[in-house]
Amino acid sequence: MYLILRNAAVLDATLPERREGCDVVVEGDRIREVAPGPLKAAGATVLDLGGRTLMPGLIDCHVHVTATLLDLGANARLSHTLLAYQAMPILSGMLERGFTTVRDVGGADHGLAVAIETGLIPGPRLFIAGRALSQTGGHADFRGRWDEREAEGCACCRRLGVLGRVVDGVDDCRRAVRQEIKAGARQIKIMASGGIASPTDPIHFLGFSMPELRAIVEEAAAAGTYVCAHAYTAASIRRAVEAGIRTIEHGNLVDAETAALMAEHGSFVVPTLVTYDALAEQGAALGFPPDSVAKIETVRSAGLASLERFKAAGVTMAYGSDLLGPLHVRQSDEFALRSRVLSNFEVICQATVNGAAVLQMEGELGVIRTGALADLLVVDGNPLLDIDLLRHQGRHLSAIIQGGRLVKNRLN
Repeated sequence: MYLILRNAAVLDATLPERREGCDVVVEGDRIREVAPGPLKAAGATVLDLGGRTLMPGLIDCHVHVTATLLDLGANARLSHTLLAYQAMPILSGMLERGFTTVRDVGGADHGLAVAIETGLIPGPRLFIAGRALSQTGGHADFRGRWDEREAEGCACCRRLGVLGRVVDGVDDCRRAVRQEIKAGARQIKIMASGGIASPTDPIHFLGFSMPELRAIVEEAAAAGTYVCAHAYTAASIRRAVEAGIRTIEHGNLVDAETAALMAEHGSFVVPTLVTYDALAEQGAALGFPPDSVAKIETVRSAGLASLERFKAAGVTMAYGSDLLGPLHVRQSDEFALRSRVLSNFEVICQATVNGAAVLQMEGELGVIRTGALADLLVVDGNPLLDIDLLRHQGRHLSAIIQGGRLVKNRLN
């Protein structure tokens, strides 16, 4: 089956400008040809884009699609079935906003990924990390100070939506990585510093010992994958990079020296600025725990400066949102925040080709070229000039194509 997208202004990360007057031929779930038109294919369905922008589907490298409540501890106690149903509108909303691929870094399971892959439910391609690994008292330990119960997310608990699991010691870390990969994890997520949403870990906490970090990296590498680390402070980022961790999540409190170290090691970073604005503005009213609300400003105020440091050092940045519960609707607002200090082209690259590199899917996702997966967006206008065209819940997307299949079409 062929689909021809005619008269497109093609935009991807190869040039900071559009290639006008192009046709793109899609065969099955792949792009077969990209060239000046007109192109032909026997029996093809033809969509005339009328000069609209054709760009790769967006990639969000930091989501929690099963975080249906702002209180993550309470979220983990929801019924498995209820949580799966509550995740469905979150997933479909992401796809409607043009995110054809997302990396879930804690909570989603292999069954949810399969449900999307086989067409049972609409949603973006899902690269899951299973449950994130945290030390006792770390960012995935949601027990309060006086709570001595066995930790939520322990090895005996496989409930959907459990953000993480508590592991201590090198042997437990190795076992946990093997279990998460066995259960379908495409990458391993760890908590390398304190966080906002958990009750007993200040931001400056350092997660895991260096032997534990290196064991986690070694086990992931043995399975052909990598580790991503929640890390805010320069100290936590340095330890993670030195242990061989490939991607840093958030990174708000990075300094210039640490950013340079990341660049030297070829590390990626996935900033997530929008979640702090959203939580600061709406979190308390929507049930975000008071102890967590008190931590927000520490990282929020440093967000834009961190982008400047990463750019100056040459660290590759990918797009992330990290939103919870009803705040997921603000996923695309990350574009507006980043564009305050970065060019529109840079931000678009972060949400396409850079995201594909993080996912180890170079040439498959995030580009418009022969052989790539046909995840494509038709945009009413030029997002190089107006980044807001990628916001507003997909209002400016005339068509969305995922794996060669039209999931939205307002063209005819």
